[in-house]
Amino acid sequence: MTDFTAIDISKWPRGELFYYFSQMAPTGYSLTVEMDVTALLQTVKSNNIKFFPAYLWLVTKSLNKQIEFKIAQKDGQLGYYHSLTPLYAHFHNDNKTFSLMWTEYNDDFHTFYKAYLDNQKQYGENYGILAQKHTLPPQNAYTVSAIPWVEFKSFAVHSYENKPYFFPSVEAGRYFEQSGKILMPLSLTCHHATTDGWHIDLFLKDLQADMDNFEKYF
Repeated sequence: MTDFTAIDISKWPRGELFYYFSQMAPTGYSLTVEMDVTALLQTVKSNNIKFFPAYLWLVTKSLNKQIEFKIAQKDGQLGYYHSLTPLYAHFHNDNKTFSLMWTEYNDDFHTFYKAYLDNQKQYGENYGILAQKHTLPPQNAYTVSAIPWVEFKSFAVHSYENKPYFFPSVEAGRYFEQSGKILMPLSLTCHHATTDGWHIDLFLKDLQADMDNFEKYF
């Protein structure tokens, strides 16, 4: 949903932090962690579910729990969206390019999963930067994707445009086995004006708990 709630920065607890890290010392940060996807992989396999849309849904679900990840400017007004929409890369095997695609988030996984599959069927053969032609991504769309070929230790995404963009960017890497577990690199790039380490910690703990218990959503 693209419902938007305005924020009075003078009354917002992060007001001074937001001003400092967005106007006086614009600062972003990136960090990469390893998520345990052992149970998640078992669940998607036993239920004949694709891993990537499950990953998209779980990451978006956890981000949506915190207002700070949903901060944006709309018509010059600072505020936050009711929820984020995942904007992700759809890879074309034939010419090795990708197109951006988005699927509106839904609290019900099966509803989101069906919409994801419908998007793949309807727009999967469209080439160019946007798979969903003649329309722009919704204003609450954030970047989340994966590099399934590369097992990385660090990854950072930086914008070279001076725009007031505060949504996080999330990237997953190729998962690998270690000490009997399947681990997946996960990178987050965030704006310090809206989030700190405390928000990241809450997000990662919630995401890991959902990955460990994904079967409860079936």
